[in-house]
Amino acid sequence: MPTNKRESLIFTVIMCSCMVLWMSVYNVMRVHGWEFNLGILAESWVGFPPAYVVAMLLDVFVASRFAKWAAFRFFVTPGKSSKLAVTLAISTLMVFPMVLFMSLYGALEATTHTGNVSLIPAIWLTNIPWNFIAALPWNLIVAGPFSRWLFRRVFPEGTVLAEPAVQAQRA
Repeated sequence: MPTNKRESLIFTVIMCSCMVLWMSVYNVMRVHGWEFNLGILAESWVGFPPAYVVAMLLDVFVASRFAKWAAFRFFVTPGKSSKLAVTLAISTLMVFPMVLFMSLYGALEATTHTGNVSLIPAIWLTNIPWNFIAALPWNLIVAGPFSRWLFRRVFPEGTVLAEPAVQAQRA
């Protein structure tokens, strides 16, 4: 979908926002017995900024590299596979490392409230399947399509340059 590194970074900001906000609300609701109210929304919003920073770093430096490597090595062929196949392969494969690492982040964050670090492995391993069953469909059905739609509405094809215009003029 993005055609250069600038577009990729902008798209990642949008996509990561959609995923982290939803997963924050989801996990706070799960901890509080699946109820939804303004307190749940407030608690999710307070936890959003640090979770977003961690998720962006993981996305840029770990998950996207893994997803692209695995997708092009095992599932799709550049130039031969359809854009939809490439998008679905990368989007699906992004969920695996993100769920693994963000579930660990959630376990670490949860133990800051209790101080009982011995619970980290149990919380982490419990979080992984719960987060996977929420993250995969949300990524493929809601966040991905919405982020691609929003990205192209705000930045039509060809409007995000690969390098700044000032540098291009000097060359």
